Amino acid sequence: MSDTLQGTADSSWPLEPLPIVVVGSTGVGKTAVAIELSKILNGEIVNADSMQVYRGMDIGTAKPSKVEQLQTVFHLLDIANSDQQVNVSDWKLLAENAVGDISSRGKYPIICGGTGFYIKALLQDWSMASASPNTELRAVLQRRLNEIGSAEMHRELSRVDSTTAERLHPNDTFRVMRALEVFQSTGVSISAYHAQDRSVKKRRGAFQAGISLPRSEMYARIESRVDEMLQKGFVEEVRSLKSLGYSQDHAPMRSLGYKEIDAYLRGEFSFDEAVSLIKQNTRRYAKRQQTWFRADPDIFWIDAQTISSAEAATTILSKVR
Repeated sequence: MSDTLQGTADSSWPLEPLPIVVVGSTGVGKTAVAIELSKILNGEIVNADSMQVYRGMDIGTAKPSKVEQLQTVFHLLDIANSDQQVNVSDWKLLAENAVGDISSRGKYPIICGGTGFYIKALLQDWSMASASPNTELRAVLQRRLNEIGSAEMHRELSRVDSTTAERLHPNDTFRVMRALEVFQSTGVSISAYHAQDRSVKKRRGAFQAGISLPRSEMYARIESRVDEMLQKGFVEEVRSLKSLGYSQDHAPMRSLGYKEIDAYLRGEFSFDEAVSLIKQNTRRYAKRQQTWFRADPDIFWIDAQTISSAEAATTILSKVR
């Protein structure tokens, strides 16, 4: 993580008021509900989307619009460039500091996003004791990736950390290399660190609200959202990032949507093929998000199919109070 992102650890956690956490799959309307909550509660929103932390990645991450950002205060948006890497440990520290800052000023902390792993790490106060970034080792691993390819790197990970390898796709080279980096730096696998964290069973006080839609409507919204992103200039956004020197060597550019558009710009896919892949991969991602969040019994679910974001916020508040 860049020095510009460094913070100081703050282990405090406000008990009153309990932070509200708004979760759910992509495209279900989490941000609109969080904004309504912030208006009612005089609150501020902490971003819990792992890709919205990056500057210049606005359209493809469905980052809150300029109009939405004028309606309330958002934290942890646009805090890093696309050649930096903000991992779960970085985000957890920054989110803790943001929640503490909001609470200390008499505001109401609202955490909103769809990156379930980040949210769980925060609410269960995982120690995140894995190795600090090792720039030299990371460069060695990058050279090896270039030489042998992602499939062989994934096989190397499976030999030292089969648990992590099983949950990672071979093309998720950022996380594959991070897992190898941790093992080679410490001799301990990431899965072992995570198992140690989970065994502690810590739980920070928070009220979790899940926004849901029937799968058919969720998929329809995803289709429409991708079309809208393209109309807003998603291709131009990726082209601009590439002109600044950001490429597939940088983890954010391998994220959902960006990797497909980048492949189109490099001539690997036709435009229609890239769009079809984005929609397909986004549907799969949304399904995985839904499965992740549904496994948490502490989440209070709201079906947003027939109610407005303001009505959803009112329903959440009736449960909190």
